[in-house]
Amino acid sequence: MRCLSIYAATMFPSFFAGEVWVRRSAAARHPSFLPIPSQCSPPSPFNVFLPRSADGARRLFDGMPPREKRKRAPPVSGVDRIGALLDSLLHHMLSFLPAQAAVQTCVLARRWRHLWRSTTGLRIVGLAEEEKLNVKDLRKFVDHLLILSERTNLDTVEIKFAYFCEEDQPYVKTWVRFAVMNKVRAFTLSIDSPVDLYLDNLPLVSRYLRTLDLTSVALQENFLDFASCPALEDLKMNYCNIDADRISSCSLKHLSIFDCSSKSDCRVHVSAPGLISLKLVGLIGRTPFLENMPLLDTAYVDLDKDCEDVCLNYVTGVFCGAKDNACVNCVPIKDGISSNFVLLGGISSAKRLKLLSESRNFIFARDLKHNSTFSKLKTLLLNEYWCQAPDLDPLACILKNSPVLEKLTLQLFSKGPNHKVEMKGHYCSMAGPSTISKHLNIFEVKCNVVDKRILKVLKFLSSFNICFSF
Repeated sequence: MRCLSIYAATMFPSFFAGEVWVRRSAAARHPSFLPIPSQCSPPSPFNVFLPRSADGARRLFDGMPPREKRKRAPPVSGVDRIGALLDSLLHHMLSFLPAQAAVQTCVLARRWRHLWRSTTGLRIVGLAEEEKLNVKDLRKFVDHLLILSERTNLDTVEIKFAYFCEEDQPYVKTWVRFAVMNKVRAFTLSIDSPVDLYLDNLPLVSRYLRTLDLTSVALQENFLDFASCPALEDLKMNYCNIDADRISSCSLKHLSIFDCSSKSDCRVHVSAPGLISLKLVGLIGRTPFLENMPLLDTAYVDLDKDCEDVCLNYVTGVFCGAKDNACVNCVPIKDGISSNFVLLGGISSAKRLKLLSESRNFIFARDLKHNSTFSKLKTLLLNEYWCQAPDLDPLACILKNSPVLEKLTLQLFSKGPNHKVEMKGHYCSMAGPSTISKHLNIFEVKCNVVDKRILKVLKFLSSFNICFSF
């Protein structure tokens, strides 16, 4: 090999001179680069075909067709911007990930090895929105997760499962207790299963809990007494089974009860004097009794076909009432409180009301007989229930008892949100004094077709000096 190198240097000295120049240049830039010394030799007839200088050496292959230039990838920054964040910020970021994904971040780098243990949120949910989890499949993972997690205060805990069976009850109850013990502020528990999760019939005790969102959970008497949760402000119950006579909280500001069922032999009393917003929709069973809510701003009540407070002798806007032939549902002494308000008394202080009902439900009609005054009401939305009596007395009664009402919307025989016909009215002051609010200046009637039922309502409103144009 050494002889071959000497022979090459002898035959092609100019080429090796160029090589020496390149190596010396590299050595100048990088001192650690050691060039191989060239070996001089007499000129050779082959030299006429070779470059005479270093520049010539660099142009040795200039005669070849140029190669297509490769597109260079954009330079990759060497700065780890996420890794530069504080641990507290990383803990907050991890709290938005499902627990399975948060744990997997331990392989990213040495620093990430234990970050998931101190995350400020815990989400036991599917890795994708459409993924349906089975409690049984994640029992072992969640149990180990809770054991290895640091005992830090949790901002949020979210537990959502699609498949649930009776033997899963103790596991989920343990996870709930873990969340409460770690001072969770916002807790969501959703079980999408025909089998209800029965939480312990014990008072919920937490000085930190502010938001509680429950779905498909069975709730008993003691659990719904939130006297030991002084910070609780937002309570949502969806598709829950309410096996209690009372829901009480002095701190509660927002209450939503959607498609929940209750015991049929009594009314659930709702005591929340600090409530600001209320939503009661799709109740199954008897209508709850609302105690006074003096701070209430907004209320949305929809008594649909599943409500059991219906008149069995109902005929086109007429209820049998407390007559000799009254049906068993309309007898006022049955529940012991029928001589008082059920709904309207509790929400009479609201500024905005949306009151919807199926035709046969008698609760609103019976409450109106107590002549409650809606002294703060400014915005009111009603459906056809209020306009079906022969004399439209329910509509007239609530209008006369709303002295500061500013906007009235009638959503008649149309569920919405899109309506084929929308009409706006105006107050005709020249027609004479009116018996309703002098502040009422916005009138809306929404329906799908203007038929004789709609014309009847428009004619009635004209008696209050309200005119509509088509």
